Amino acid sequence: MVSEVPIVWKDRKRILGMPITFTRYSMSEDRLFLETGLLNTRQEEVLLYRVRDISLKITLGQRIFGVGSVLVQSSDKTMPVLELKNIRRPREVKETLHQQVEKMKLSRKIRVGELLDDGGHACDDNFHDGEQTDGEDWEDERL
Repeated sequence: MVSEVPIVWKDRKRILGMPITFTRYSMSEDRLFLETGLLNTRQEEVLLYRVRDISLKITLGQRIFGVGSVLVQSSDKTMPVLELKNIRRPREVKETLHQQVEKMKLSRKIRVGELLDDGGHACDDNFHDGEQTDGEDWEDERL
């Protein structure tokens, strides 16, 4: 998939535990890649320092076939959620991904405030500094 970038991990989406799909996942030291398709291919990537949360999901059916899914949430605008579906050894992949994400955040000296900033959309638009800004009066309705 990406020949010039050293790959830390790679796998394919699996059906019944077999890699018979055209969805490929890989991870370099600083990016997570998704490639889909056979004739018409699409490639996406997420920079690891932008990852906000990593979670693991293993259903009963996935346990039977020895696979699981890792859900990666990031601050990437084009791909805020990337699910690594039906991959082998999902717990190991999650841990490897976590270690690479932490390494990239430390190398870039990312502060917590930069990770929590979502472009100013964290506050309710009707309130500014604890006051309502839509012009309506609001009363405390305690009984």
